[in-house]
Amino acid sequence: MNPKTTIERGTLLTVLDRLEKAWGKEKVPHERSFGSPLDGLIATLLSQNTNDKNSEKAFFEMKRRWPTWTQVMDVPVEALIDSIRVAGLAPTKAARIREILLRIRLDFGSYDLDSLKNWDPVEARSYLENLPGIGPKTAACVLAFELGKPAFPVDTHVARIVRRLGWFTEKHSPAEIQEELETAVPKERQGGGHLNFILHGRNTCHSRKPACHRCVLSDLCPSATEKGLSRS
Repeated sequence: MNPKTTIERGTLLTVLDRLEKAWGKEKVPHERSFGSPLDGLIATLLSQNTNDKNSEKAFFEMKRRWPTWTQVMDVPVEALIDSIRVAGLAPTKAARIREILLRIRLDFGSYDLDSLKNWDPVEARSYLENLPGIGPKTAACVLAFELGKPAFPVDTHVARIVRRLGWFTEKHSPAEIQEELETAVPKERQGGGHLNFILHGRNTCHSRKPACHRCVLSDLCPSATEKGLSRS
């Protein structure tokens, strides 16, 4: 594992405050949930390696055809693959869905993860990350959006912004960045902070042509300063 970075707390809080003022997410809004922890888990699994539009289309098409997880387990795997094809990697994701559902049924006696709401956050995270195909980011999304527990998922937007801020380098993996941010960011600000980073990445700190001239973080960003693009 790469050496841990040191994020200056004052700068971190300033960044969180500015992004919250810009994008308005103090905490995870209720509508971010898919309705249950298990639904959220499968929806997030489908979002791996694709965009939200395609993953949500796949999830709701699957649920339209088979409203219960028992039905999803009973249908031919080819039909399940067809229902989620738009999300990409459909054969792999269909197999993972079946494996996850089987594991949950064996562990809890039903297709239900609601009991995780009462678990210690560390234990809930460990359980999720030990499910087939579930890594730190997917587990963190379920913790934040479905279980109401502190977590700071790191996707491409978050990773890009914190690297440009100089907090991390390309040598730090998303999992390492997530671990550091979950240690540094106050627990009550993690879910909302994550969403503000996402919105900032989508609307301002673009991958190819960041809008540094109107970025609320440009004076704190070495990347903008080096390019002479800091907002005046």
